[in-house]
Amino acid sequence: MNDNPRFDRLRRVLAQPFIRATLALVIILCLGALFNAEGSFFRWDAHRDMLRHISRYGILACGMTLVIITGGIDLAVGSVLGLVAVTSALFMIHWGWSPLVAVPLCLLVGLACGVTSGTLISRFRVQPFIATLAMMVFARGVAKYISGGRKISQGVETADGFVYLDFPGFFNFLNARILGDNVAVVTLVFLACAVGAGLLLARFRPGRYMYAVGGNEEAARLSGVAVAFTKTLAYAMSGLFAAIAGICQAAQETQGDPEAGGSYELTAIAIVVIGGTNLMGGRGSMALTLVGALTIGYLEKILSLNAVGEAGRLMLTGFIIVAAVLFQRSKR
Repeated sequence: MNDNPRFDRLRRVLAQPFIRATLALVIILCLGALFNAEGSFFRWDAHRDMLRHISRYGILACGMTLVIITGGIDLAVGSVLGLVAVTSALFMIHWGWSPLVAVPLCLLVGLACGVTSGTLISRFRVQPFIATLAMMVFARGVAKYISGGRKISQGVETADGFVYLDFPGFFNFLNARILGDNVAVVTLVFLACAVGAGLLLARFRPGRYMYAVGGNEEAARLSGVAVAFTKTLAYAMSGLFAAIAGICQAAQETQGDPEAGGSYELTAIAIVVIGGTNLMGGRGSMALTLVGALTIGYLEKILSLNAVGEAGRLMLTGFIIVAAVLFQRSKR
């Protein structure tokens, strides 16, 4: 046992989740500077594109953070994203609905999926893994049913051949870049979602209740916390954020793909875990999730710039997730 005061202070500093998460991000950035692909890493467009790419996953991670803080997990977010991508494309591309009508309806679809999962978990005591796995399968099935198993795009087959419909202006807006072509709109949507979730956790009673439920559910119940409502709210918010990500997905891909969002839930969980939010519940923050999103985003960008294949990326990401969890446990 080392009694050196400096060593003890360093250990206490490293025990803080935000410090550990930031240190991981700094290491990734140093690797990017070292393996910069002939200077590509130092160009702003590489960082802009990274932020644009990670934004959909980051939006999912905002909802996943709320769920994990309550001690749960949501495997359905990728499928809900795919379902909302299809419905938003159907409403705004094929049916020509105004976004003032289509967007609220799409958000309601995601919210309904989240509330259903949350109700199964909180009221009927179904395990989160089972309830959200069932919702994952169900939402994917609905997406394929309403789309006929085909992508909802501008091209529509008629008796006279293919007709190409107008692309919605709202989708063009979401897919645009602003501030001198330097920032993608979807990145700002991600930041808005992160700020909203962060305020819920830090400033409002339901957010504090989420920490209490994740820390000790029975103690929270005895203290008067509405445990069932709090859990349902966390999953409802996760479904809502998945719907927002689904609309962004449709805009970025210029179509609604019923297969969209496959395995996205794994990336969202990876962002939350690498950020340092405790998988057992009760601890975490949106600041940690933002750091986790940047870490995953830069890791993927660096590997892409250096032409590392998908197999290598997946293996390295898996290794980092395990390392992050083990590091959390070593500091408890």
